[in-house]
Amino acid sequence: MIDKKRFLKAGALAGALLFSSMLPAHSQEDYQSWLKNFRQTAAQQGISQKTLDATLKGLTPNKRVLELDRRQPEFSLTFWKYLNNSISEKRIKRGRDLLKKHAALFNKVHAKYGVQPRFLVAFWGLETNFGDYTGVFPLIQSLTTLAHDERRREFFTKQLITALEVMDRGDIPYDVKASWAGAMGYCQFMPTTYKAYAVDGDGDGKRDMWNSLPDVFYSASNFLSESGWQPGETWGREVKIPKSFNLDLTGLGTKKHISEWARLGIVNIDGNSLPKADIKASLIIPAGYKGPAFLVYENFRTILDWNRSNFYAIAVGHLADRLVWKGPLQSPQYKETPLSRAQTLKIQARLNAMGYSVGKPDGIAGSRTRKAIKAFQKKHGIPADGHPSVELLGLLK
Repeated sequence: MIDKKRFLKAGALAGALLFSSMLPAHSQEDYQSWLKNFRQTAAQQGISQKTLDATLKGLTPNKRVLELDRRQPEFSLTFWKYLNNSISEKRIKRGRDLLKKHAALFNKVHAKYGVQPRFLVAFWGLETNFGDYTGVFPLIQSLTTLAHDERRREFFTKQLITALEVMDRGDIPYDVKASWAGAMGYCQFMPTTYKAYAVDGDGDGKRDMWNSLPDVFYSASNFLSESGWQPGETWGREVKIPKSFNLDLTGLGTKKHISEWARLGIVNIDGNSLPKADIKASLIIPAGYKGPAFLVYENFRTILDWNRSNFYAIAVGHLADRLVWKGPLQSPQYKETPLSRAQTLKIQARLNAMGYSVGKPDGIAGSRTRKAIKAFQKKHGIPADGHPSVELLGLLK
C-alpha cells in the first residue's frame, strides 16, 4: 500500500530540487568570493601571477554554461533521437571522404597505436563535425563557472587548475575557446586529458589540437591506447535476444564469453549465429527491453573513458561501422517520449519515498537510479530493464 502523503511530499521535494539545481551558481555562493579563494589556492599550487592576472581578472559566471550542463543530450534525448541526430548520411559521406583523403596519416597512426582509422574519424565527426565546431566559450570562464557550481565542483576544479598549468607552460593561449564544458580542439580533450595524452605528432615542438591533424590523431590514439584499446577488435554488434531472456544479465556489470551468450539464445540481428571469437562481451539495452540490444566488447568500454555515455559510445561505434560500408541498425525504431529533468527528479523522489534508494535526486538516471527502477519493476511484474520512461513515471504515481 502506497502512502499518499509520502508521494505528495516526494513530488514537492522533486520540484524544490529542480528549482535549486537550476539556480545560477552565484546565487548559491558568492562567485567573486569563491574566485578570490581559488586564486590563492592556484598560486599555492605553482600557477604564476602572470597567468592568474591574465586569466582570472574581470571574470563573471556564465549562466549559459550552467543551462547547458543541466540538459546534456545524453540525458535529455531518447536513444533513437540521439542516434539520428549524431549519424546522418551527410556525415557518413564526409567521413568516408576524409578517411580516404588522410589515409597515409591514418595508416601511420594505426601502425603506432593500433587504433583503426575509422574510429578516429568517427570521434572527429561526433565531437566537432570534423573540426567545424571546436567551441565558442572562453575556456577559463566556463571552467570557473562549473568549478564554482556545486554539482561537479571537484571534477571541474581539477580541470581548471590543469588548464592554468598548461597555459602557464605556454602550451595553449590564455584566450583559448572551448566547449561549454571546457573540451578543447578537434577531438575535444579536457585539460587533464590534454596534459596527460596530447602528442606532438608533426614534430614542430607543439601539441596543437586545433590546426595540426597529426597532433590531433596521434593524441587521440595515444589516449585510446593508454586507456586499453584492443587492436584488431571492434566495439560491439547489434543482436537479438529471446523474449523470455533474463534481463538481470544486461548491463556492463556482467561479462560473458561470446559462446556463453550464444548458449543463452543471443544471435546476430540478422538471425545468424554469433561469431566464434575468443572474446568477452556485455549485453546492453540502452532504450529498454523494447529497443535494440548490443553485445559490446572491451573497446566499447574504452570509448566510455572518452565520454561516459552509452548513447555516445554506440554512436561512435556505429558511425565507425558506417564509414566502412556496414549497414544501418536493423532494430525497428519506435517513438518514445523523452523524459525531462523534472520528470526524472520525480521518478527518483518517488522511488526514494517507496524505499528504493537512489540517493539524492539529481535528475540524471545513473546506475543507482536504474538499479532502483529494476527493483521496482521486479516487484510489480514488469520487464526489469531499469529503463526510466514516461510510462514508468505513470506507474510510480
